Amino acid sequence: MTCPYLEYRDADEERSFDTDRAYCTAVDAFVQPMRADICNDRWSLDHETDCEFYRAAEDQE
Repeated sequence: MTCPYLEYRDADEERSFDTDRAYCTAVDAFVQPMRADICNDRWSLDHETDCEFYRAAEDQE
């Protein structure tokens, strides 16, 4: 299951991108591709246990 806070965007306020980039709505920022691997539960990673951004966002709800 993909993290509910992950989005892919093709632009920010100032420019557009050639390819979509991973954006974390929990921290309102674009994230590195390795971080997106956690969001997408790749490589035996799990966003619920391996991502501090996800855990912090869930604790606030």
